[in-house]
Amino acid sequence: MPQKKRLLIVAHAPSDNTRLLADAAVRGASHSDIENVDVTYIPPLQAGPDDVLQCDAILLGTTENFGYMSGAMKDFFDRIYYPCLEYTEALPYGIFIRAGLDGTGTQIAMKKIISGLKWSPVQDILLCHGEFQEEFINQTEELGMTMAAGLDAGIF
Repeated sequence: MPQKKRLLIVAHAPSDNTRLLADAAVRGASHSDIENVDVTYIPPLQAGPDDVLQCDAILLGTTENFGYMSGAMKDFFDRIYYPCLEYTEALPYGIFIRAGLDGTGTQIAMKKIISGLKWSPVQDILLCHGEFQEEFINQTEELGMTMAAGLDAGIF
């Protein structure tokens, strides 16, 4: 049996709705058809460089706060950036953003940091903006499943 790959989900979920999104990402990534992927969810204030260095792909989730990523997500990047810089190049990643406004500033900020890390996007950023919709849950679950299925199939 091949060694299991590791998908790390780091998501800031300060509200009931954002917790639904984080749970959906984990649920999708843990789909019963995906056999060779271990999924770990860690809130950004608890995740550190070792978690990133040990994963094969990462899914990041954040709220839009004042037109920027959450402070917790920024803190995560501050702590992992230099310890991971030379060791995680081309790490496959995905992002989901829960934005009350348009999410533009959040996307730009995250892309700048991630481009410095030289990580590789799996797909476009999932932007869940405006009034909360049930579809956001389905889209986030699908993103989690896509990330894990890609790892399971050896696509990335």
